[in-house]
Amino acid sequence: MAINFSFFIIEITTGLISESMGLVADSLDMLADSFVYGISLLAVGGTLIKKKRIAKIAGYFQIALAIIGFAEVLRRFFATEKLPDFSTMIVISTLALIANGLCLYILQKSKSKEEAHMKASMIFTSNDVIINLGIIVAGILVNWFHSNKPDLIIGTLVFALVIQGGLRILKLSK
Repeated sequence: MAINFSFFIIEITTGLISESMGLVADSLDMLADSFVYGISLLAVGGTLIKKKRIAKIAGYFQIALAIIGFAEVLRRFFATEKLPDFSTMIVISTLALIANGLCLYILQKSKSKEEAHMKASMIFTSNDVIINLGIIVAGILVNWFHSNKPDLIIGTLVFALVIQGGLRILKLSK
């Protein structure tokens, strides 16, 4: 939880400064992960119904963040083109990739990894690994094409992946 919340702060700050929608998108996903880990702690030792209810809350929270993110992507797509700082995108996403790899490792070692709330956490973290790789590629493409479009595309893909993860979590919570 602390790792994800720390990276939320790092990525939202660097994403806004560097004008990177990919980093902003991943920061919101990190916030969702942090939230999920926090409420998953509430489920420890709880009933199956409580664990499923917590997974459901997590799924809806993730979908809500993705909808907010889509609105920002659209705003940036129609606004004046600002080129994001590709080097910041690559460096921060590489660090986030390492952090997410560590989180995934910790989750895999959990004794309750088969329960709905823990599966939800693993879905979030697995998505983050894919997202981080995508932002690194987008940073390279921003530099190569001198366009913000790769960053907006990865932002859109991140939010689509976040919604997909939220829907999978809702399915697990039934």
